[in-house]
Amino acid sequence: MALGVRQLSRWCCLFKTARAAEFPRRRRSCSITAQACHEFVSLALRPSRNYILVWRLQACRHVSVGSCSPPDSAKDGSFSSPESNLPSPVEQEQAKAKPLPDLNAEILYEDWDDVPPSSALEEISEEEAVQIIAEPLLPLQSSTLRDYVDHSETLAKLVHLGVDLSQVEKRQKAGQLLLTLDFEKDIKKILLFLKDVGVEDNQLGKFLTKNPYILAEDLEALETRVAYLKSKKFGKAEIAQMVSRAPYLLLFSVERLDNRLGFFKNELGFSVKKTKDLVIRLPRLLTGKLEPVKENLQVFNSRLLRIKERHMFLTFLGRAQYDPAQPSYISLDQLVSLPDEVFCTEIAKASIQDFEKFLKTL
Repeated sequence: MALGVRQLSRWCCLFKTARAAEFPRRRRSCSITAQACHEFVSLALRPSRNYILVWRLQACRHVSVGSCSPPDSAKDGSFSSPESNLPSPVEQEQAKAKPLPDLNAEILYEDWDDVPPSSALEEISEEEAVQIIAEPLLPLQSSTLRDYVDHSETLAKLVHLGVDLSQVEKRQKAGQLLLTLDFEKDIKKILLFLKDVGVEDNQLGKFLTKNPYILAEDLEALETRVAYLKSKKFGKAEIAQMVSRAPYLLLFSVERLDNRLGFFKNELGFSVKKTKDLVIRLPRLLTGKLEPVKENLQVFNSRLLRIKERHMFLTFLGRAQYDPAQPSYISLDQLVSLPDEVFCTEIAKASIQDFEKFLKTL
């Protein structure tokens, strides 16, 4: 019923607007007849079809605004029924040929079908209240990325790739970084780049778990670093192996990569070939701290010298036997780890003085 009253009010406004637009002078001198308005109200509240209501409006318009003078029957002292005032079929056809500019059937139909918006203060039933589905709120603060997976398409797709978010969030500011990235705009291009470099599809999740920071790197800078490695005669397969084994390698600028390679050549005296072979097998030597590398290599070189000296002494004595199937077998551990005194008496069967004299002849 309330909907009908609201629709009636809107129809009356449309009706009065049309009368004011087409007959401004007559609107001041005449008004809708009481009988016509009564019929309009009863029709508006009656559950009839739209086209019938439109036809009645046209009839009401004909009766009320067709002439400001009383009908002929009123002049004769008689008054006909409302049905007698309805337009004839000819007049109906003329009315259809000349529709009102602001009160046509399409507008009326559209207006009649409109449902007024509900108010925020309108009461609803319990059944309607239970049907309301509220979106879960985004956590304002959380110590784990797991709470954001359901709200972030980026995190959901990274999990699908195999990224371990529980490990990523342990890295400094990595969690905040992922929450600010868009998968299509920021991440997809990096994934395509890594695949082009040679990282396997099933290794992408593991790679990003170890190095999520590469997702924030400039794509052009990454391509420049790969081009530098190619200029140093590293092949595509070798670069793929180095990047997969040392995920942080491509975070180093061209200048830092050049300094690292120069360290092995200039500081440690390695040849270009030896340096290349070393970093292909152990690419993390390029991304780790240089001081431990230098110390370990010095220890290795010193031990290598000791092995060489002891081997030459055993060869001089005729005791260099390294075949386990033969008697007097000497293992590599015995050759390297034993102190000089023990090596001389138990392995070389000689005195420490003889060993020192031998070393002076080298």
